[in-house]
Amino acid sequence: MNRSVSAGWYYGYVIVAVCFSLQAVGWGIFNSLGVFFNPLMTEFGWPRALVASTMSIGMLVYGITAILLGRLSDTYGPRLTMTICGLFLGSGFMLMSRVTTIWHMYFALSLLAGIGVGGTDVVLLSTTTRWFVRARGLMIGIVKVGTGIGMLIMPLLINYLVSNYGWRKAFFCLGVLSLVGFVIGSQFLVRDPEKKGVAVDGIAGEISLNGQAVEQGMKLNRAMRTWPFWTICGSYFIIIFCLSTILMHVIPHAIDLGISSASAANILATVGAMSIAGRFIMGGAGDRIGNRMALIICFGCVTLGMAWLQFADNLWMLYFFASVHGFAHGGFFALIAPILADYFGTRDHGVILGIVIFFSTLGGAIGPILAGYMFDVTGSYGLIFLILNALSVVGLFAAYSLRPAKIESVE
Repeated sequence: MNRSVSAGWYYGYVIVAVCFSLQAVGWGIFNSLGVFFNPLMTEFGWPRALVASTMSIGMLVYGITAILLGRLSDTYGPRLTMTICGLFLGSGFMLMSRVTTIWHMYFALSLLAGIGVGGTDVVLLSTTTRWFVRARGLMIGIVKVGTGIGMLIMPLLINYLVSNYGWRKAFFCLGVLSLVGFVIGSQFLVRDPEKKGVAVDGIAGEISLNGQAVEQGMKLNRAMRTWPFWTICGSYFIIIFCLSTILMHVIPHAIDLGISSASAANILATVGAMSIAGRFIMGGAGDRIGNRMALIICFGCVTLGMAWLQFADNLWMLYFFASVHGFAHGGFFALIAPILADYFGTRDHGVILGIVIFFSTLGGAIGPILAGYMFDVTGSYGLIFLILNALSVVGLFAAYSLRPAKIESVE
């Protein structure tokens, strides 16, 4: 049995604000770990491939746990799920302050922090998706602006902490920030509007009296038998392969070119700053021109940026690269949840998003360690940058091959 309701002040905006904040803390820190790259190599004498492997494994753990956390959020809600994530993320960063061997780093950063960051996209984006329809892309874009804000602030904060207090104290401070921020913020999360007794978008609509969400879309097993599902998985594999490699290696690459560590951190901060524009603009664009077309535009930008990177050998050229790349970076993450809702609905949105994230993080796991290995062998990032450029072209054609979105089944 259903009833029609309308809402006054809409709690969905609280959801957006909380998800924005948790994105800023979680991804802001995790995407800025490249600042620790050189201090760790200096102290322990580890090769680049070995240090990069900890991030690669962490991305793989993130992808695997995203599937489980997506299902957990679908079933038990985001409050419990994100509280658990906060405990893992905070403890992982705090334990990083005590590492003495590479195995400690694998446990603290790759495993614990990898699990903790696992829900930061799948849970928060899926939750926001359920609260909005008419401005879904814009709201997801605003949430993902939180990541951009974090990437703008955190490299500078981390560089300050490392420079003045050492990398160990810096990790401990980040652990406390993550733990407190996630545990407190999670208490404000609610799975869907019906839990608050309102309809989606806060307007008149149908909700059930038994507390079960009225959701349409494919179940997971049906979605996995469609071409768009695997095309999106492949596209985001390429996206995260490219983006994770740049996030991990752009700072040491800039330093190799003779750029100071502070300026190199500013390059990473520029990626974050421009990703803010990409998240906001492309999230809203997806509502107007369609998420498929917005995805094609983002692939065009990242292809242009990767081509430019082949010749960038000074600071201003790297800033230009960071601007174009960062814009595309932000757009990709603003589009992932809405485009899945376009094709598959919201019935099993959390676990579907989790599986796409898993495939994307396979790329995130391979890219940074492959780049580190290639540098150790060749003494240059030239070959890996060519590979990134080629992959971005493949991704552009994959996005173009998607048919216009249409939910074909509600079984």
